[in-house]
Amino acid sequence: MNLNNFIKHYGGLLLKGMGMGAANVIPGVSGGTIALITGIFEPLIHSLKSFNLVAIKLLFTGKWKTFAKHINLNFLIAVFLGIFISIYSLAKILGYLFENYPVLIWAFFFGLIMASVYYVGRTIGNRKTSVWMMFLIGTIIAIGIALLKPAQQNEQIYYLFICGIVAVCSMILPGLSGSFVLILLGNYQLVMIDAVSNLDIDILIPVIGGAIVGLLAFSHLLSWIFKKYKNQTLALLTGFMLGSLLMLWPWKEAIYTLDEQGNNVLSRSGDLLLEGYRYITPYFTDTATYLAIFCILLGALSIALIEMQAKRSTAK
Repeated sequence: MNLNNFIKHYGGLLLKGMGMGAANVIPGVSGGTIALITGIFEPLIHSLKSFNLVAIKLLFTGKWKTFAKHINLNFLIAVFLGIFISIYSLAKILGYLFENYPVLIWAFFFGLIMASVYYVGRTIGNRKTSVWMMFLIGTIIAIGIALLKPAQQNEQIYYLFICGIVAVCSMILPGLSGSFVLILLGNYQLVMIDAVSNLDIDILIPVIGGAIVGLLAFSHLLSWIFKKYKNQTLALLTGFMLGSLLMLWPWKEAIYTLDEQGNNVLSRSGDLLLEGYRYITPYFTDTATYLAIFCILLGALSIALIEMQAKRSTAK
């Protein structure tokens, strides 16, 4: 591979990783969805699955080149570097955007996922009864998750470790938002905003440890299921994405945590602690509503353009 092709290939993977990282910061958006629609979902799962006993033996016997090839190391470095860059750089930016333009940001991602449901669903073959059943199950599960009441913030090491495991598993599953799961676990503000923005090692180390364990263990299971029941798995993931549209509904009001006296609970950085959302109906007499609808269409158009570009790359 010459230098131009190297930069183009791995630069593209870096950008896709950044897309995953951006999605993982936003409650309701799944990094797995971005991986699926950009064509790196299967290679990502297979590469993570390659961290097995063979890989460990190669690593500790000093066979570095064979180890790197076995786990597709260059691919993983490019994708995860993009994820980390994006999560760190976007934590504060997204905090600002959600504070000042929440409806427009939610609307854009609503359109993005709505279009993804169509394009991912279109790849499902042999649509027999079991496929439709998995689609329905995925939709119901995602809606159920969206309606759950979040837990309270917990800074215990064991709980942060569990948060890392659960969140990373949902992060790589299309349609299930790791950040939204962190809201349900009560630790979204603590982990994704406060700890990431301030590089709080005491919080991040147990979360990252749990994420590594969860990622390696879950990737083996997901790879096996995807290989054996591909159409059913795609149907389940498409259902997850459809159900997650409830989490992304642009017109909603934030609900903040209150203490026993009815006062707002603040995070360690002094921000209001987010508990969940109340979904409302838009006012079609308001100009802002039509601007949000434009953002929905813009999000859907973004996915359509990504799909067109993917087809051109495949054709080449």
